[in-house]
Amino acid sequence: MRADRVFAYGATAGLIGDRILGDPRRGHPVAAFGRAAATVERALWGKSRARGAVHALVCAGGAAAVGALGARAVRSRPAAARIALTAAATWAVVGGTSLGREARAIGGALAAGDTEVARERLPHLCGRDPQALDDQQIARAVVESVAENTSDAVVGALVWGALAGVPGLLGFRAVNTLDAMVGHKSPRHLRYGWASARLDDVAGWPGARLTALAAVLAGPDRRGAVRAWRADAAAHPSPNAGPVEASFAGALGVRLGGTLAYAGRVEHRAVLNGAAGRPVEVADIERAVRLSRRVTWISLGACVSLRVLVAHCTSDRSGPARTTKAKGRA
Repeated sequence: MRADRVFAYGATAGLIGDRILGDPRRGHPVAAFGRAAATVERALWGKSRARGAVHALVCAGGAAAVGALGARAVRSRPAAARIALTAAATWAVVGGTSLGREARAIGGALAAGDTEVARERLPHLCGRDPQALDDQQIARAVVESVAENTSDAVVGALVWGALAGVPGLLGFRAVNTLDAMVGHKSPRHLRYGWASARLDDVAGWPGARLTALAAVLAGPDRRGAVRAWRADAAAHPSPNAGPVEASFAGALGVRLGGTLAYAGRVEHRAVLNGAAGRPVEVADIERAVRLSRRVTWISLGACVSLRVLVAHCTSDRSGPARTTKAKGRA
């Protein structure tokens, strides 16, 4: 069976598995990677970009190498084995269902008037200081996290799976996890996490643009999504979160961005879709989750098409070489 079909069947099965099962509470492969990366950090840490670059190379390269070894092990086996490996890898690296569950749990607490429960659960989605947020700010933080994590935890992995198969799936998730662990601007990681943060910017670029485009196609206000993307995305400090959050804001007709409180610091970011949007409401959390799911399936279709294109280009390059060798033997 061709590689593009293996990816199509495997990635679809993996997403369905995530939809049904979500993330396991114990023994999650990403958590295991996080523990391994933390061990490497303890061995390498220093206020040095070079040490941080080695950390990123060892951890992300190791994850991709595990994927490559797995793909090689099933290369000569029946297609079912290759599909199963792709499905397992996809399920392991995507987190769309858990993202939706956490967002809805916070939305439910806010709807019930239980702000304290919402504050307790918010750190499961983002690194904001929940004690500094009121109900409306919590709802806005959840919608922003749903938008950004749709790209980071789902679409970006699918893009790299389409480009590089199982090594791409595992490698992208490793890069994204490293950014979450050391890529922030804390005193400890300001220099050490620089390489991980920059690597995540590069790896996340195509997935973020596909997520934004899918939000335009899937959202209730397509013109608003395009307008916000074009007008406001560049004002966001993240080159990848900007297009995603702006397109979600425009598609949902809400305002995102503004003042954000993290542990020990406050950031004043540009408002996304400020001219046409309204303040986020609790009900917008459910709308964002539904938009995220539509974006996921649209992106899967786009990534399957990309995989077909990659397979076609690969066969075109290898075809003439095989013909030349046959002529030489003749």
